Amino acid sequence: MAKPIEITDETFQSEVLDSDMPVLIDFWADWCGPCRMIAPSVKEIATEYDGVLKVGKMDVDDNPAVPGRYGIVGIPTLMLFKGGKVVERVTGALPKNRIVAQIQPHLETAAA
Repeated sequence: MAKPIEITDETFQSEVLDSDMPVLIDFWADWCGPCRMIAPSVKEIATEYDGVLKVGKMDVDDNPAVPGRYGIVGIPTLMLFKGGKVVERVTGALPKNRIVAQIQPHLETAAA
């Protein structure tokens, strides 16, 4: 069972930008209630899309450089990277089906 990997400012380049498959990053913080609300959905997405999508979590308090570079001002924010570029951005505690609806179009082309 796949689970989200921890992404840091130091590992961002290798784990996300240099990845051969799309990467969904959950920008979160321990004190953020809505972040905890979507955490189970993020874990389910990691399991359901194992082999097609890499899923990671980045604590914005411990890793300020990357969130600052991408203008993360509200959390939770999910960003989908493909080929080193942001192709989708989801902000707020949305239900899993809404998150999947936004990332799915980018995954079909990756799997084709």
